[in-house]
This record gives sequence, structure tokens and C-alpha cells, in this order.
Amino acid sequence: MINIKLRAAQVIKALVVSLAIHSSAVADPIVDWNGHALQIVSDAKLSPGAGHKVLAIVHVSMYQATNAISQKYPPNELSVTSNPQASIDAAIASAAYVSLLSNIPDKRSDIESIYKTMLSTIANGKAKNSGVALGELAANKVFAHRAHDNVPKESYRPHTSPGKYVPTTMPAAPTWAQRQPWLLRNASQFRSEPPPDLASDTWLRDFNEVKAIGEKNSAVRSPEQTAIAYFWQATLPPLYHGIIRSVATQPHRDVTQNARLFAAVTTGIDDAVIAVFDGKYHYNFWRPITAIRNADIDGHPKTLRAASWAPLIPTPMHPEYPCAHCTVAATLGNIIKADVAEQSMPRLTTTSATANGTSRSWTSVDEFIQEVSDARIYDGVHYRSSTEAGNLLGEKVAAITVQYYYP
Repeated sequence: MINIKLRAAQVIKALVVSLAIHSSAVADPIVDWNGHALQIVSDAKLSPGAGHKVLAIVHVSMYQATNAISQKYPPNELSVTSNPQASIDAAIASAAYVSLLSNIPDKRSDIESIYKTMLSTIANGKAKNSGVALGELAANKVFAHRAHDNVPKESYRPHTSPGKYVPTTMPAAPTWAQRQPWLLRNASQFRSEPPPDLASDTWLRDFNEVKAIGEKNSAVRSPEQTAIAYFWQATLPPLYHGIIRSVATQPHRDVTQNARLFAAVTTGIDDAVIAVFDGKYHYNFWRPITAIRNADIDGHPKTLRAASWAPLIPTPMHPEYPCAHCTVAATLGNIIKADVAEQSMPRLTTTSATANGTSRSWTSVDEFIQEVSDARIYDGVHYRSSTEAGNLLGEKVAAITVQYYYP
């Protein structure tokens, strides 16, 4: 029997290698280093949240180093002293190297090998030395800014009564919302409105929709909907970074423009994950598999219990509301809208490790966001109201991110 986890890891590695190869073709050091950073994060086997956190630090460091040389965009509180004579390539390499090494020291050998290779392509001299120094300065400033961004020790208390067994697998990221956001005032700044009342027509709508189309052996889910569900089962950063790269690899974009795009999207996604986990553990709303198998106790006369109902994919180990995938997708999509004029929006494409490395494409941001929402219902792990709440939360996080990076 094939080891499923091993197969997934192999696909992720292949996808990241593919990204790195494509990076070289576009000859942009930000895109190059994004591919290398994704590889390091993947090899380190970080959780999705931890991966987004590291990538945000790396990309903010590279943006500050780049903008200190080009001086294309207004400075902010993380800016370092400008040096127009420094090598941008060297500054980017140094910023990426220092920030990756600070966050994933176990991968020192790999990080140093990549760094040395990248530096070897830059002509020796004062510009290179100045770039290395500037990149280190930028990375250290960002690292100091995030010094208090710690994830408190997990201390989730299972719901039980004395002597009664409950499943012993602990839920994911119960303290993630206690981190320090990048731009949000606090994790609850945009907390979603409560999920539907269990006596409401909205609850009945949500319940019946996911019960029918999200069941493992659903008779109403089409093959295309099933493929979409499996595609969005993936959660690691490469899934979303493929979409960012669809924009960054377009013709006529310059390195500072791409540095800003990646910094904006990665910090926006990191804040989005903090915000969505605040809502999840605040409302502690039940997943479809729990609700459908316990429909006789929800108080709604029209919801019918299905004792053996199971979703298409394994249910994530954290509360249901709001939808995290939907929040991240809406955050990413709305930042891209700010970066690119709608009339020149490129075709957005990415690949998925849970769909055997296949790709999907969208002609608009809204089409991409809607597919993510639908996918989480097709796969049986979310309700329609949760996807709508996630989209709204993502829009709000994106709005303050855009205000900061695109004033």
C-alpha cells in the first residue's frame, strides 16, 4: 500500500522544484527566492500557519531591502537607510538568507548552499558588499519587529465530564489567534458575526446542501465538483503562491513591484490566518460530520440525522466557522485586485499536491475565490454561511493590507 503522507510530500517537493525552475526563467530575484523559500519551508515540514508566518517575514525583509535601494515606494516603520548604489540582487539574497536562517535554523546547510550559489552570480565589489550589508540590516529589523510574535503553548481542554471518554486527538492551532498580527489591531478586529441560529432557515439550507453534495459517496456531486474538492484539500503555502506568481511573472513588472506584491500578500495571509482562528475558537461551531450525525439534537424539526454520514475528505481538526481557506483566498484575491488593473488581470494558475500535481486556472479573481468557497462544501467540511463569512473576513483583512502597501 502506498504511504499517502509520503506521496503527498513527494508531490509537494515536485511542485516546489517546478516553481524554482520557472523562477530562473523569469529572471527576477524576488520570484527566484520565493521558490527557494517555499522549498525550505516544505522541507522543514512546517504546518500551513507556520509556513505562512515564515514566508511573510522573508518577503517583508526582501521588500524592505529592495525598496531601500530603488526608493520606489514611500518608507514605513520597517524601512532601513536607503543606499541606491547597493546591489539589489545581493540585498535580496542577504535578506532572504538571514530571515530564513533566523526562522528555520535546522535547515542551515540547505539555506547556506542556496545563498552561496545565488551570491556567486553577482559580480564582486562595493555594490555587492553594500547589498549584503543592507539585506542583513533589513532582515534583522523585521526579525526584531516580530520578536514578540510567539505562539503560546497549546493548552486545549477537551470537553468532557468526569470519567467519560472523548477522542484524544487535540485540535489544531488553538492558540494561533494569540499571535501578534502585522497590521490588524488585534485578532478579533474583524471577528465574523455569529454562525446561523440552529432554528433558522439558513441553518436548514446550509445543513441540507453540505449533507447532499459533501457526502463521501454523494449521488449529486459531479466528477468536476469532486475534482475541485480534492484540488482544494491542499493547505500548504505553495497552493496559494502559485497564484501570486501568476501575477509576478507577467511581462514588464519590476523587482520592487514584485517585492511589494509578495510582502503585501504574505503579511495579509498571515493576518488572515490569525483572524480566522480567532473566530473559529470563539464560536467553536460544529463541523458537518458532527452536526449531521447529531441532527436529532439540533432543535430544528426539518434536519434529518444520518448516522453514518462521512465527508469526501478528512475533516480538519479545528472548529468550522469561519472557513479558513475562504478567508485566505479572499485576502489574496483582493490584494491582487489592488496590484493589477482589472482589465489587465492575467490568467491565475496554480497546482495542488492533493490533486497529484494537476493545475487549475481562472480568468478572474472572483472566479477563483468562488471556486474555493464551493470546494469546501463539495468536500463536506464547511457550510455555505461559513464560506460567506470567510470571504467577508478576507475582504476586510485585504482592505487594511492594501491601505498600508498601496497608499
